[in-house]
Amino acid sequence: MVKDSEKKGRPTPKRKDAEASRKVASLAPATSKIEKQRAREAARANRVAVREAQMRGEESALLPRDRGPEKRYVRNFVDSRKSIAEYLMPTTFVVLILSLIPVPAIMAFGTVLMYTLLVFAIIEGVLMNRRLKKAFGVKFPATPYKGYSIYAFTRFISMRRLRVPRAQVKAGGSL
Repeated sequence: MVKDSEKKGRPTPKRKDAEASRKVASLAPATSKIEKQRAREAARANRVAVREAQMRGEESALLPRDRGPEKRYVRNFVDSRKSIAEYLMPTTFVVLILSLIPVPAIMAFGTVLMYTLLVFAIIEGVLMNRRLKKAFGVKFPATPYKGYSIYAFTRFISMRRLRVPRAQVKAGGSL
């Protein structure tokens, strides 16, 4: 509560003046249609350039989850090996199509195929993670391995064509 001796030193503004000062100066768009279109085209070109840089593996364009020499090593380690897990997503799609066919033998075949591939992918992922952990310890002895196995596994199960950034090492190639 303000005492009589402590006045604020200015009159209270009228409601109309207070509301007017809170409103935006103009509700009309600040730019013309041509300027908006140019801005959209420039933003699109920028997005395309950043995407291409990400796909090439340029460090400055990569997302924070993909940056650093350790992540590059993990990516190259995973990309240098062919894996069954790469075919997990396409096989799931095929099994989904097969499950629409009302023939029990085909449906059973699709289910068995899916689970077999899943078990092999898990076994292959565990073995790959063991080899990667050992190689990572040799290459980066001061860096703890925590968190890199999930990064490797997510790259491991994605199809080679869909990996971002693109594979820098050919399948079957050496690091």
